[in-house]
Amino acid sequence: MNDKITSQHVTWHEPTVFRKDREKLNSHRSVILWFTGLSGAGKSTLAHAVEDHLHKNGFCTYVLDGDNIRRGLCRDLGFSEADRTENIRRIGEVSKLLLDAGVITLTAFISPFREDRQIVRDLVDEGDFIEIFCKADLAVCEARDPKGLYKKARAGEIPEFTGISSPYEEPENPELVLDTGTLGISECVDRIIRLLEKRKIV
Repeated sequence: MNDKITSQHVTWHEPTVFRKDREKLNSHRSVILWFTGLSGAGKSTLAHAVEDHLHKNGFCTYVLDGDNIRRGLCRDLGFSEADRTENIRRIGEVSKLLLDAGVITLTAFISPFREDRQIVRDLVDEGDFIEIFCKADLAVCEARDPKGLYKKARAGEIPEFTGISSPYEEPENPELVLDTGTLGISECVDRIIRLLEKRKIV
């Protein structure tokens, strides 16, 4: 990763309103909930279900969804290893901004490489990044195939597809593992909310 600042004549401007001020206004802490797992493991479904629960209870939230981000911020990127890394780097920076804005940020990205996820974790202070591994066997995800992507990947129509022709590196020490192949959405949501309560985020 090249973390050198290439823009010239750039000066950091100190804010007058800080994260702690926004958290006080929101009456809750901000955090990054990073959902990772294979395509079809339930990341987006679960992230939106958790956001719906939090929003209905008065919390300030935002979901960064993989497909949505690739329609705008990352529409210039493909799916090579280098492009995947850049995709996650950009999302990490956006997530950090939302964290500073006092928002509970939920991200739903395959983010297949441990090193890329670690880069995002290292952007923020300890406790600000909660990695949630949506664990479902490839067979389960492929049977679901909600977007028809596995079928296309098996037919050779999608190169470098995670789980088929490109690797997925499972998290080694995630804050939470959810067996989304067997657990229902409501149970997964309950476990995430309990974790947030335990950490005094909500």
